[in-house]
Amino acid sequence: MKHLPKHLRPRWRYLAVGLESWPDAAIGRRAFQRALWYSAGNLLGDAGSADADLTLLSFAHADGTGEAVVRARHGHVDEARAAVACVSEVDGEPVGTLVRGISGTVRACEERYMGRATASSTQRDVAFGGSERPAVVRGDACDVETESDRVGATTFDTE
Repeated sequence: MKHLPKHLRPRWRYLAVGLESWPDAAIGRRAFQRALWYSAGNLLGDAGSADADLTLLSFAHADGTGEAVVRARHGHVDEARAAVACVSEVDGEPVGTLVRGISGTVRACEERYMGRATASSTQRDVAFGGSERPAVVRGDACDVETESDRVGATTFDTE
């Protein structure tokens, strides 16, 4: 069977997606792909999600931060951005997503938009709510442990 000519092949766009979660959250590639498909199906319907054809090409997540490359059809970039924004949890773990940028090739996507989530995190005690509490600090963001749960804070909140 012959290949399709170049003008008849589908065109793709690649979304660089940043991920943020609690530091001890274990989020896997398959679980994120499933959450992405589920949110696309709920938002766009079966036919719309099939047209957008969202596919996870690369995925990395550790210490509460991560990044992914999501492939979408050329004419469905807005729908893909909306579906990525609708992902709020993966396997019961709350997740924040951010589309860092869109590119026409995987290489350009990785060179322009990936690698920004390499900030190191440190474990230390911070003053929050009138007492010292353990926290994980990543740049300007702090995840402070309270008696019942964790609280996301900035460095201004902890001083």
